[in-house]
Amino acid sequence: MKLAVTGCTGDVGKRVVMVALKQGHSVVGIDHIAPKDLQFTTDLNFKFVQADLRDYDETLNAIRGCDGVVQLAGVRWPADYVATTHNTNVAITWNVLRAAAELGINRVAQASSVNVIALVFSVQPRFKYFPIDEDHPAEPDEPYGLSKLICEMQADTIVRRYPSMRVASIRLHWSVPTREAATRDDPARRAKDLWGWVQEDSGAEAFLLAVFGENGRWSGHERFFVAAPDIATNEETVELKKQFWPDVPIRDGHDLSGRKGFFDCSKAERLLDWVHRVP
Repeated sequence: MKLAVTGCTGDVGKRVVMVALKQGHSVVGIDHIAPKDLQFTTDLNFKFVQADLRDYDETLNAIRGCDGVVQLAGVRWPADYVATTHNTNVAITWNVLRAAAELGINRVAQASSVNVIALVFSVQPRFKYFPIDEDHPAEPDEPYGLSKLICEMQADTIVRRYPSMRVASIRLHWSVPTREAATRDDPARRAKDLWGWVQEDSGAEAFLLAVFGENGRWSGHERFFVAAPDIATNEETVELKKQFWPDVPIRDGHDLSGRKGFFDCSKAERLLDWVHRVP
């Protein structure tokens, strides 16, 4: 199948491209800057399109002829906490979703973020319970998390008007090559993002399962947390909770024994067949 990957030169985008090519798909990589020194640029199944996805017509032309889209373009942090991140992410994602609808591209996976809840970029996280699942309130207080929450609302809107479309919002955690890359000696440095991480190729696989998987278990728009099942620290999870989040309740039927993570990704396993894998 022919897959469009927006933001193909970014850290997550290039991993999605590489995994997709490895799986035998042809890829149209789209970005506003040309890729440099990336090994897949010489692959005969890869084509690069330079486009400003803030412009709807450029977006429409860039993804034309594709069977599915992985939308990763945008600004990945709040920057100056004013307007650029919010406006860029909201405009790009709407353009991609709306262009896909117009072209009859019914399979889209878009990058959301664990930061739709008040997390690492917030003044103070507000956790209602552990482990966190997709029912947890999304209450960002900064422009990056807000932009991702709006992108999810855009997906709700597009599938109401175009019911043949299926959109996955992947709430990805910190994408890194190894657990060690996300581990810090001082646990306090990562307390606000709950010591989460995801192996970069395993995270990329979640996007591809969302686009190409046809197990019949979901339709419309769904949100998925995608994170490793363990925390990126050598401390015990229960001890970290006691130290940093003593008043947050643990959901019935769950425990935080050993180094279990604070995110419940069972929905991604149940509907996408996604399981975290470390090469």
